[in-house]
Amino acid sequence: MNKQLTKAEEQIMQVLWDLKEASVKEVIDQLPNPKPAYNTVSTIVRILENKEFVSHKPKGRGYVYAPLIEKSDYSNQSLHKLMDGYFGGSFKSMVSFFVKKNDMDVEELEKVLKEINKKEDENR
Repeated sequence: MNKQLTKAEEQIMQVLWDLKEASVKEVIDQLPNPKPAYNTVSTIVRILENKEFVSHKPKGRGYVYAPLIEKSDYSNQSLHKLMDGYFGGSFKSMVSFFVKKNDMDVEELEKVLKEINKKEDENR
């Protein structure tokens, strides 16, 4: 998977990731006001299907859509793209940037590092 989503596509995917599966109407119900038109959301869902992010199955007179890609997989890919594009592929540079820009204190940084170490231990 090496496809990027537009902001609108990502917004629809966030709803599908949360709901696991949904009709176009159910997706619209979860979106903030002002609600987009039914045809707009339907078109975006079809684009997501073409990009192989979403599948559908018949339900009643319509369809329900479900994500084909895990949120964590997309997040990981997006993070790597950000890291490669803006930080020369250096995780250290990226973390340093966020620490400086967000004015993190030592305690917050230690929590982040503990979480990273915990994930590394789980993956071994």
